Amino acid sequence: MKKLKIIISGGGTGGHIFPALSIAGEIKDRMPETEILFVGALGKMEMQRVPAAGYKIVGLPVIGMPRKISLNMIIFILKLFKSMRKAGKVIKTFRPDIVVGVGGFASGPVLKMAEKKNIPTVLQEQNSYAGVTNKLLARKVKKICVAYSGMEKYFPKEKLVLTGNPVRKQLLDNIDKKEALKNYGLDEEKPVLLILGGSQGARTINESVMAHLDKIDNEGVQIIWQTGSFYYKEMMHRLEGKCPKLLKPYEFFTHMELAYKTADLVISRSGAGTISELCLLGKSSILVPSPNVAENHQTKNAMALAEKHASIMVKDSEAIGILIPEALKLIKDREKLKIMSENSKKLAKPYAAAEIVDVILETIKHR
Repeated sequence: MKKLKIIISGGGTGGHIFPALSIAGEIKDRMPETEILFVGALGKMEMQRVPAAGYKIVGLPVIGMPRKISLNMIIFILKLFKSMRKAGKVIKTFRPDIVVGVGGFASGPVLKMAEKKNIPTVLQEQNSYAGVTNKLLARKVKKICVAYSGMEKYFPKEKLVLTGNPVRKQLLDNIDKKEALKNYGLDEEKPVLLILGGSQGARTINESVMAHLDKIDNEGVQIIWQTGSFYYKEMMHRLEGKCPKLLKPYEFFTHMELAYKTADLVISRSGAGTISELCLLGKSSILVPSPNVAENHQTKNAMALAEKHASIMVKDSEAIGILIPEALKLIKDREKLKIMSENSKKLAKPYAAAEIVDVILETIKHR
């Protein structure tokens, strides 16, 4: 087989970037000679994360479409036009065998221009709903890899392949729990609560922690807490002189595989990528869906786990009052945690990246 050239496009959040990197890693494992180029949106986190993982990336000036008609709509149209032109040049220069879209601002222009040049395209939809861009792109893509059943309400049924969401490969590493605990200076005898808010952080989850510092101080539960880059300085300032001994705040976890390994219980938002990771690792969780997402898809994600008794869902509007007390109570119920963990593991799709790469290679073969 000749050396393949593949473009992977999308990003904006970790939920798009980590699956994209996982797909790229699977391709490289199978065919190390493959040339992979990422295309992202200028100013978004993929412009740092992708090069850090060892891949080349090109940035487009594309931005999200404004929800209301305003001056921003003109800016959006101008940047979209520039992005389409730049995407066309990238495709003409790189000459990919296939273009894979993982969602995010950049994937629209790149897949659209690829289709114009008769280059096959594949979509990877992480969520239980489909956004406007992906619904439009679906008309011409060859295959759509999805993580949830029932997606035929958004996409042509004959194009769907149920693969699950790929996760960061290092999460599957065989890690010694004692070493993971040691890494964070944690005691082996005390339970560990891991609190996540995504790479930038979640205001409601952070405020839930701040509202219950006294309770945290008295429960004998160790907490490692990712505040997110957006809130870290503020949280550290507010914690000055009153941070409980067993509370360890971090801006961001560089090694998520170690953080997950320590955890007896996880508090998190319920983005598709996080859900896939929790299930793969069989983690008990309390999920707080973000209310600021399209079509309320995080609530649907959380309910999918809660209905299978793999998680507990707490509404964002109720979290500050009840989230931490609920977590501190649950983490001491070893039997319930065990049942939740087992149910979570049953929902995992551990071979998602491999199945998506199978779809990509099959699509190239039938070009």
